[in-house]
Amino acid sequence: MKSKTRCSWCGDDPLYVEYHDTEWGVPLRDEQKLFEFLVLETFQAGLSWITVLRKRENFRKVLDNFDYKKIALYDEVKITELLQDAGIIRNKLKVRATISNAVAFMKIQKEFGSFSKYIWGFVNDTPIQNNIKSMSEVKATTATSDKLSKDLKKRGFKFVGPTMIYAYMQATGMVNDHTVGCFRHQEVQTA
Repeated sequence: MKSKTRCSWCGDDPLYVEYHDTEWGVPLRDEQKLFEFLVLETFQAGLSWITVLRKRENFRKVLDNFDYKKIALYDEVKITELLQDAGIIRNKLKVRATISNAVAFMKIQKEFGSFSKYIWGFVNDTPIQNNIKSMSEVKATTATSDKLSKDLKKRGFKFVGPTMIYAYMQATGMVNDHTVGCFRHQEVQTA
């Protein structure tokens, strides 16, 4: 049986391959999942994505399944509890950012009707289709990620720099950065 050609970044780690094959680059509009990826990208800052993926289930467990309504109400007792949990990335600034980002997330929902409507407005509700031949062609930021980052910061979000936001856009399918030789490139275009 012939193996599938994939983007080089996922290597052969089964968790990475599964994430690449089923999630990365798929247009995402579900509010809960959009918040989940925002949280995971926040904790990824300065670390490898595989580190975050390996801790994802622990994050899901201790962060009430990424329920932003519950997270927005976390108090100092919960923050202390999270910072003592070795199953997640224990960074005080990132934990606090997750809470304040949940509050800001709900403010956007109130203003725009949904976070999805707001975020997808930055790409005219249509994924950007890049046709890259190798991952070396992928930029760390774009004019769109710069604009979105700036707007999110203005709305009170933390850990949303342009590089993190571009990674978020890739993960949530706002941009298709699967290489043209990857079997997922065409699949996510039609998703």
